Amino acid sequence: MYAKYIKRILDFTLSLIALIVLSPVFVIIAILVKIKLGSPVIFKQQRPGKDEKIFTLYKFRTMTDEKDENGNLLPDAKRLTKFGKMLRSTSLDELPELINIIKGDMSIIGPRPLLVSYLPYYTKEEKHRHDVRPGLTGLAQVNGRNTTKWDERFKYDLEYVKTICLKNDLKIILKTIKKVIKKEDILVGNEKVMENLNIERGKNNASKKS
Repeated sequence: MYAKYIKRILDFTLSLIALIVLSPVFVIIAILVKIKLGSPVIFKQQRPGKDEKIFTLYKFRTMTDEKDENGNLLPDAKRLTKFGKMLRSTSLDELPELINIIKGDMSIIGPRPLLVSYLPYYTKEEKHRHDVRPGLTGLAQVNGRNTTKWDERFKYDLEYVKTICLKNDLKIILKTIKKVIKKEDILVGNEKVMENLNIERGKNNASKKS
Protein backbone atom coordinates (compact mmCIF):
# COMPACT_ATOMS: atom_id res chain seq x y z
CA MET A 1 0.00 0.00 0.00
CA TYR A 2 2.71 2.49 1.00
CA ALA A 3 5.12 1.63 -1.83
CA LYS A 4 2.40 1.50 -4.48
CA TYR A 5 0.30 4.56 -3.61
CA ILE A 6 1.27 6.62 -0.55
CA LYS A 7 4.98 6.99 -1.37
CA ARG A 8 4.31 8.79 -4.67
CA ILE A 9 1.78 11.14 -3.05
CA LEU A 10 4.27 12.02 -0.31
CA ASP A 11 7.06 12.48 -2.87
CA PHE A 12 5.01 14.95 -4.89
CA THR A 13 3.62 16.86 -1.91
CA LEU A 14 6.85 17.17 0.08
CA SER A 15 8.96 18.02 -2.99
CA LEU A 16 6.53 20.73 -4.08
CA ILE A 17 6.54 22.24 -0.58
CA ALA A 18 10.35 22.04 -0.44
CA LEU A 19 10.69 23.69 -3.86
CA ILE A 20 8.39 26.56 -2.79
CA VAL A 21 10.08 27.04 0.61
CA LEU A 22 13.59 26.81 -0.87
CA SER A 23 12.83 28.92 -3.94
CA PRO A 24 14.83 31.92 -2.59
CA VAL A 25 17.84 29.61 -2.08
CA PHE A 26 17.27 28.17 -5.53
CA VAL A 27 17.30 31.64 -7.12
CA ILE A 28 20.40 32.76 -5.18
CA ILE A 29 22.35 29.64 -6.18
CA ALA A 30 21.24 30.03 -9.80
CA ILE A 31 22.51 33.63 -9.86
CA LEU A 32 25.84 32.64 -8.26
CA VAL A 33 26.30 29.75 -10.69
CA LYS A 34 25.63 32.10 -13.60
CA ILE A 35 28.21 34.60 -12.29
CA LYS A 36 30.90 32.16 -11.19
CA LEU A 37 30.52 29.28 -13.66
CA GLY A 38 28.55 30.64 -16.59
CA SER A 39 25.65 29.21 -18.58
CA PRO A 40 23.77 26.99 -18.67
CA VAL A 41 23.01 27.18 -14.94
CA ILE A 42 21.38 23.74 -14.93
CA PHE A 43 23.41 20.64 -15.79
CA LYS A 44 21.35 18.00 -17.62
CA GLN A 45 22.24 14.36 -18.08
CA GLN A 46 20.41 11.23 -19.20
CA ARG A 47 19.92 8.64 -16.45
CA PRO A 48 17.95 5.37 -16.24
CA GLY A 49 14.90 5.48 -13.99
CA LYS A 50 12.17 3.02 -13.05
CA ASP A 51 12.14 0.01 -15.39
CA GLU A 52 15.32 1.47 -16.96
CA LYS A 53 13.30 4.21 -18.67
CA ILE A 54 15.69 7.04 -19.55
CA PHE A 55 14.95 10.51 -18.15
CA THR A 56 16.78 13.84 -17.93
CA LEU A 57 18.35 14.49 -14.53
CA TYR A 58 18.68 18.13 -13.40
CA LYS A 59 21.46 19.54 -11.22
CA PHE A 60 23.15 22.88 -10.73
CA ARG A 61 26.36 22.93 -12.75
CA THR A 62 29.53 22.72 -10.67
CA MET A 63 32.24 23.05 -13.35
CA THR A 64 33.35 25.69 -15.83
CA ASP A 65 33.69 25.18 -19.59
CA GLU A 66 37.39 26.01 -19.65
CA LYS A 67 39.22 24.60 -22.68
CA ASP A 68 42.83 24.13 -23.73
CA GLU A 69 44.50 25.75 -26.73
CA ASN A 70 43.05 23.03 -28.99
CA GLY A 71 39.50 23.70 -27.90
CA ASN A 72 39.22 20.55 -25.75
CA LEU A 73 37.65 20.72 -22.31
CA LEU A 74 40.20 20.71 -19.49
CA PRO A 75 40.18 17.76 -17.04
CA ASP A 76 37.33 17.80 -14.50
CA ALA A 77 39.72 18.54 -11.63
CA LYS A 78 40.79 21.80 -13.29
CA ARG A 79 37.25 22.86 -14.15
CA LEU A 80 35.85 22.15 -10.68
CA THR A 81 36.13 25.42 -8.78
CA LYS A 82 36.06 26.07 -5.04
CA PHE A 83 32.45 27.21 -5.43
CA GLY A 84 31.60 24.02 -7.32
CA LYS A 85 33.18 21.91 -4.57
CA MET A 86 31.09 23.73 -1.98
CA LEU A 87 27.89 23.01 -3.92
CA ARG A 88 28.76 19.32 -4.08
CA SER A 89 29.92 18.95 -0.47
CA THR A 90 26.67 20.52 0.77
CA SER A 91 24.56 18.66 -1.83
CA LEU A 92 23.08 22.02 -2.91
CA ASP A 93 23.87 21.08 -6.51
CA GLU A 94 21.13 18.46 -6.26
CA LEU A 95 18.29 20.87 -5.42
CA PRO A 96 16.96 20.87 -9.04
CA GLU A 97 16.28 17.14 -8.64
CA LEU A 98 13.18 18.22 -6.71
CA ILE A 99 11.76 18.98 -10.17
CA ASN A 100 12.53 15.40 -11.24
CA ILE A 101 10.63 14.14 -8.18
CA ILE A 102 7.60 16.34 -8.90
CA LYS A 103 7.60 15.15 -12.52
CA GLY A 104 7.63 11.51 -11.37
CA ASP A 105 11.09 10.65 -12.71
CA MET A 106 12.45 10.18 -9.21
CA SER A 107 11.49 9.64 -5.58
CA ILE A 108 12.84 11.29 -2.44
CA ILE A 109 14.19 7.92 -1.30
CA GLY A 110 15.48 5.19 -3.62
CA PRO A 111 18.62 3.88 -5.35
CA ARG A 112 20.61 6.77 -6.84
CA PRO A 113 20.20 7.15 -10.64
CA LEU A 114 23.57 6.26 -12.14
CA LEU A 115 24.95 6.67 -15.66
CA VAL A 116 23.23 5.08 -18.67
CA SER A 117 26.59 3.55 -19.65
CA TYR A 118 26.41 1.33 -16.53
CA LEU A 119 23.34 -0.58 -17.74
CA PRO A 120 25.20 -3.38 -19.58
CA TYR A 121 27.32 -4.11 -16.51
CA TYR A 122 24.64 -4.83 -13.90
CA THR A 123 24.12 -8.44 -12.89
CA LYS A 124 20.63 -9.89 -13.30
CA GLU A 125 19.99 -9.35 -9.59
CA GLU A 126 21.38 -5.79 -9.58
CA LYS A 127 18.99 -4.81 -12.37
CA HIS A 128 16.20 -5.00 -9.78
CA ARG A 129 17.43 -1.65 -8.40
CA HIS A 130 15.40 -0.24 -11.31
CA ASP A 131 12.17 -1.83 -10.11
CA VAL A 132 11.49 1.41 -8.24
CA ARG A 133 12.00 5.11 -8.95
CA PRO A 134 15.57 6.30 -8.29
CA GLY A 135 16.01 8.57 -5.29
CA LEU A 136 17.46 11.89 -4.23
CA THR A 137 19.04 9.87 -1.44
CA GLY A 138 18.97 6.21 -0.47
CA LEU A 139 20.07 3.43 1.83
CA ALA A 140 23.50 3.19 0.17
CA GLN A 141 24.05 6.94 0.58
CA VAL A 142 23.49 6.86 4.34
CA ASN A 143 25.80 3.86 4.65
CA GLY A 144 28.92 5.35 3.12
CA ARG A 145 27.71 7.52 0.21
CA ASN A 146 30.45 7.71 -2.44
CA THR A 147 33.04 5.92 -0.28
CA THR A 148 31.20 2.58 -0.44
CA LYS A 149 32.40 -0.06 -2.92
CA TRP A 150 30.15 -0.76 -5.89
CA ASP A 151 29.07 -4.28 -4.91
CA GLU A 152 28.23 -3.08 -1.39
CA ARG A 153 26.31 -0.11 -2.72
CA PHE A 154 24.20 -2.33 -4.95
CA LYS A 155 23.45 -4.68 -2.02
CA TYR A 156 22.07 -1.72 -0.09
CA ASP A 157 20.00 -0.70 -3.14
CA LEU A 158 18.49 -4.16 -3.44
CA GLU A 159 17.85 -4.35 0.30
CA TYR A 160 15.92 -1.09 0.04
CA VAL A 161 13.85 -2.29 -2.92
CA LYS A 162 12.84 -5.40 -0.95
CA THR A 163 11.97 -3.56 2.28
CA ILE A 164 10.28 -0.31 1.26
CA CYS A 165 8.17 1.13 4.07
CA LEU A 166 7.46 4.53 5.63
CA LYS A 167 9.51 3.78 8.75
CA ASN A 168 12.64 2.98 6.73
CA ASP A 169 12.18 6.04 4.50
CA LEU A 170 11.94 8.32 7.54
CA LYS A 171 15.13 6.80 8.98
CA ILE A 172 16.99 7.38 5.70
CA ILE A 173 15.81 11.00 5.52
CA LEU A 174 17.03 11.71 9.08
CA LYS A 175 20.39 10.01 8.43
CA THR A 176 20.78 11.95 5.16
CA ILE A 177 20.19 15.27 6.92
CA LYS A 178 22.78 14.32 9.55
CA LYS A 179 25.39 13.37 6.92
CA VAL A 180 24.84 16.51 4.84
CA ILE A 181 25.16 18.74 7.92
CA LYS A 182 28.33 16.96 9.05
CA LYS A 183 29.60 16.56 5.46
CA GLU A 184 30.39 12.90 6.14
CA ASP A 185 31.51 10.29 3.56
CA ILE A 186 31.64 12.68 0.61
CA LEU A 187 34.18 12.53 -2.19
CA VAL A 188 34.08 15.91 -3.88
CA GLY A 189 34.91 15.92 -7.58
CA ASN A 190 34.59 12.15 -7.88
CA GLU A 191 32.95 11.88 -11.30
CA LYS A 192 35.90 9.86 -12.63
CA VAL A 193 35.58 7.45 -9.69
CA MET A 194 31.86 7.13 -10.35
CA GLU A 195 32.47 6.43 -14.03
CA ASN A 196 34.80 3.51 -13.33
CA LEU A 197 32.07 0.88 -12.86
CA ASN A 198 31.98 -0.04 -16.54
CA ILE A 199 35.76 -0.32 -16.57
CA GLU A 200 35.85 -2.48 -13.41
CA ARG A 201 33.02 -4.73 -14.56
CA GLY A 202 34.52 -4.93 -18.04
CA LYS A 203 37.83 -6.16 -16.59
CA ASN A 204 36.07 -8.68 -14.36
CA ASN A 205 34.09 -10.06 -17.30
CA ALA A 206 37.26 -10.32 -19.38
CA SER A 207 39.12 -12.22 -16.63
CA LYS A 208 36.20 -14.63 -16.20
CA LYS A 209 36.15 -15.40 -19.94
CA SER A 210 39.88 -16.02 -20.00
